[in-house]
Amino acid sequence: MTQEERAIQADRMRFTKDKLSSNLVLIAIVFDALYFVSLYQTDIGSYYYNWKIGASVVYNLLFMLAAFLASEGVKSRKTGYTGLLIFLGVMQVVRIFYLPTQAAKDVVTVSGVEYPAMERGQYIYVVVCLIISAVCCIAAAVNSSINNRRLAQHMATLENKTA
Repeated sequence: MTQEERAIQADRMRFTKDKLSSNLVLIAIVFDALYFVSLYQTDIGSYYYNWKIGASVVYNLLFMLAAFLASEGVKSRKTGYTGLLIFLGVMQVVRIFYLPTQAAKDVVTVSGVEYPAMERGQYIYVVVCLIISAVCCIAAAVNSSINNRRLAQHMATLENKTA
């Protein structure tokens, strides 16, 4: 790609939306939804009827709200949302060690029969969903940051040319 083509591509960024970053965040929301649907459909005794599930529901709602807000922000090339996306991505990884890991280790007794609170296959599924969600959030933040920096550099060269 020649220097002129790069300049044209950077100039187009002024008038287009950052769809890749926005779509990555939306994919993160979808995988978070797949995670919580899998987790909340589990019904082993009374293991999943406690305050932890309530806190998880509230966190999921806050995650989806913040992620959607960040999706709209990065689409409009606003710089303040990259930090939020990195935070959300890190929190998705931290969540792996909260409910899924505890449930995979615990055993529930129902009518004298012991069952794992979470089967190994479900554990792997929910962990993969959270990891994909985290990777999408962090990738969106990195992509948005790179694009915003590139656009800012291009705008600075335009200001230097007109001055």
